[in-house]
Amino acid sequence: MIFIVIRIDVRPEKREDFLEGIVRYSGQVREEPGNLVFSCYESVERANEFTVLANYVDQAAGEAHVTSGHAKWFFGWLPSVVTEQPKIVFQELPGEGWGPMGEVVMEPRESEPA
Repeated sequence: MIFIVIRIDVRPEKREDFLEGIVRYSGQVREEPGNLVFSCYESVERANEFTVLANYVDQAAGEAHVTSGHAKWFFGWLPSVVTEQPKIVFQELPGEGWGPMGEVVMEPRESEPA
């Protein structure tokens, strides 16, 4: 599995442009074969700092993503809305996706009354 985290700092005056673009791009990426997750989140501590999480089943799916028309559009468009070059963490990990967090133990829930 490929695991990618990208930090994007958006220019305040370009915030709405970024939000429109990332919504468009997110929908396109989620339709790609081999995409497991593509989500974008804004920091609760720093306005206009966004984090993208992306997971692909394998290297081939990640490479197909990078060469897609919508990715080429996004990579070309992104400099127009950011304050600096985005930062990325890219890792190839064993496994097939998200698993349960072992440190958190869930108690069985009782059924709520109707």
